[in-house]
Amino acid sequence: QVQLVESGGGLVQAGDSLRLSCAASGRTFSSYVMGWFRQAPGKEREFVAVIGRTETTDYADSVKGRFTISRDNAKNTVHLQMNSLKPEDTAIYYCAAKSSLANYRRASYDYWGQGTQVTVSL
Repeated sequence: QVQLVESGGGLVQAGDSLRLSCAASGRTFSSYVMGWFRQAPGKEREFVAVIGRTETTDYADSVKGRFTISRDNAKNTVHLQMNSLKPEDTAIYYCAAKSSLANYRRASYDYWGQGTQVTVSL
């Protein structure tokens, strides 16, 4: 079992930055693939970024070059650094964990956090 707790969301203006964090419980954090997803009102949950066990990363085209995902296995934490935020980035952001990289863009992860709200105003 893995429990995930996100933090770092908030209300910012367009162009600002935010750093989301996800703290994971359990002793096997390093063995999990960690992903970030987001869900805006009235929309489906969508893939944002992923980091594998060997720190391979991938991003949605909409955030590539602006967002950076990283992990600290010593602290059981994954981060999402978000720069140059846009109003269309407004959503609830979820941290998720799974045991393999297969289909990592799909919201079929094994464990999910409760989400943290990010609101970007003009």
